[in-house]
Amino acid sequence: MYKILLLEDDYKMANEVKIYLDSQDLLCDIVYDGGLFFKHLQIESYDLYVLDVNVPLLNGIEVCKKVRMTNKSKPILILTAYSDVENKIIAFDSGADDYLVKPFYLKELLARIKALLRRSYPRENGMPTVIIDDLIIYTGEMKVTRAGALIKLTPKEYKLIELLALAEGKPVSKQTIATKVWGINFETGTNTIEVYMNYLRNKVDKGHTKALLHTRAGFGYYLK
Repeated sequence: MYKILLLEDDYKMANEVKIYLDSQDLLCDIVYDGGLFFKHLQIESYDLYVLDVNVPLLNGIEVCKKVRMTNKSKPILILTAYSDVENKIIAFDSGADDYLVKPFYLKELLARIKALLRRSYPRENGMPTVIIDDLIIYTGEMKVTRAGALIKLTPKEYKLIELLALAEGKPVSKQTIATKVWGINFETGTNTIEVYMNYLRNKVDKGHTKALLHTRAGFGYYLK
């Protein structure tokens, strides 16, 4: 499952985009200014950035240029209200891969994001996306193996282990898990997440000398 970071200071639009992308199995986080964008990158990693131009502190173009100083290949989609050629040239010269003019249809945004992901992360059939020790996650097939043996997971268990895997060893909070795996209607106060983590531990770690699923008190769960 791909993770997208959206830089957009229009709260209503940002929320609409997030809800839509999440419904399409694309995990979307939101930041509302250019300063928060880079602070967020210190704690999370993403597969694609969607940057609005007119945001506080560092605007989308400045953010794009700064990203390109250290990462030449990360796909970047610019959002802007300006449709003139000069602004498009500025965006592409700053390192953007694509450019979408507001207002736009969410379906078009999704199509452009998918095109950038296909171009940036080509996958051969059967090739693993994530490898952690002897655990292999094939995201294209939603399949998980450990030490060569297939692990049978329910859809929710798969989404949970993939979310942890894509966090690259960083703890994922219960709130993030609730939102990303169960959605915004998750009932707080239940022990559902703990129950599912126990399911995963029994399927992933049981019978192996090395545990890969861990808990960091006060921070969440991680896979390492």
